[in-house]
Amino acid sequence: MQTEVKEKPQYAIVAAVQLPSVSDVEFEASLTELRELAKTLGFTVTRTFTQKRSGFDTTAYLGVGKRQEIRRFVNNELESSHESTHSEAQDGGASDFATDAAIMTAVEPIDVIFVDHEISPSQARNLEKEVGCQVMDRTMVILEIFHRNARSRAARAQVEIARLGYMAPRLREAAKIAGPQGRQRSGVGGRGAGESHTELDKRKIRDRIAELQLEIAAMEVERKTQRARRQDRQGGANVALVGYTNAGKSTLMRALTGSEVLVANKLFATLDTTVRALYPESVPRVLVSDTVGFIKNLPHGLVASFKSTLDEALDASLLLHVIDASDPGFERQLEVTDKVLEEIEAQDVPRIRVFNKIDHVGDAVAQAEREAALRAKYPDCIVMSARRPEDVAKLRMAIIAFFQRDLIEAELFLPWSAQQLRGEVFARCEVLGERADEEGAFFRIRGEPAVLDSLREQISQVG
Repeated sequence: MQTEVKEKPQYAIVAAVQLPSVSDVEFEASLTELRELAKTLGFTVTRTFTQKRSGFDTTAYLGVGKRQEIRRFVNNELESSHESTHSEAQDGGASDFATDAAIMTAVEPIDVIFVDHEISPSQARNLEKEVGCQVMDRTMVILEIFHRNARSRAARAQVEIARLGYMAPRLREAAKIAGPQGRQRSGVGGRGAGESHTELDKRKIRDRIAELQLEIAAMEVERKTQRARRQDRQGGANVALVGYTNAGKSTLMRALTGSEVLVANKLFATLDTTVRALYPESVPRVLVSDTVGFIKNLPHGLVASFKSTLDEALDASLLLHVIDASDPGFERQLEVTDKVLEEIEAQDVPRIRVFNKIDHVGDAVAQAEREAALRAKYPDCIVMSARRPEDVAKLRMAIIAFFQRDLIEAELFLPWSAQQLRGEVFARCEVLGERADEEGAFFRIRGEPAVLDSLREQISQVG
């Protein structure tokens, strides 16, 4: 009998500096988000270290005293209350521990420290050396999650570009750790005289990025062709779900389309764009696409590299901006999404704000109060739960109403010789009436002008 091998648990701590410009609420929301990111990577966060400073320490991000405090915790060294107080006085930071510092030891071995900012390669190296365990900054955490979750060829290529761009400036620090072998030395095998390992690696990274960019450009041409064909067949009724990561977009996608898309209570469960038809199908037929979630301080390289994935939002006629109504920090998330949409130049695409997860807001009274407050501040919003069929039905009707406002009524003549197109007429238009004579059938229909033109062209070719 084969025994199941369980993965070894991984433990981490979170560390962050609170700058004077950052409020307590915003700071705590960011820490909570980082702990969720760590959870998505499979880590259990056992403790959070915070410090108030006027700026980051240029040497190792955190102040000297706080670094000593973390080292003692990581190495299971007991410390006295006097020492703890002294370290805080040194750094001018407020401790997040109880005064009884004698119990401040790590119960489990700490594998990594997650830092809630992007820090320089030298800061990361110095902090790592001083506290005695691996350091991952916020950018590296997000890149690692994207790397693990990317499924399609395009998404994997985009993530690799971002990861390589992040690694390139860190090679010099890696060479310092490596010692003499990272320094200049001549040789054969592709490395020119006097070219160091670091320079060679940087050249390889540049070449690989160029290669990946060519691949993405080729895939983008293919995607544009596919989208053009799809729009030619279906018209321009395209909706894109956008919003903060874990706002419930995939659950809403499944509810609107009746499809089995991945739904997971973790950050960045969706990286590859999924396109499905609104179900039950409507006239015009509406295609719904789910997109990668946004997040605060999303690495700029990822915004740029994922632009092709987010292009579904640019191609859409309507955006559903999905917001977690149960999150007390939803306004910050809303601002992040608006900023990213502006970066990809999709800020002018019409949108409906959808406050999802209202069922997660306390009891019925609390839900009613939250809904009233949201409607007062955002009059045209929809407040709902993707798990309530009646709420999904209302959202579906709002989507259909948006696309039907530009429909026109017309008469379409279909000769008997072109009856094979009858199914196409019913699929792409709303048939209001039908009559027939010896020549063929006359349909009174409602549809998009482009669809009517397309049908008339097909009929003329058959006729």
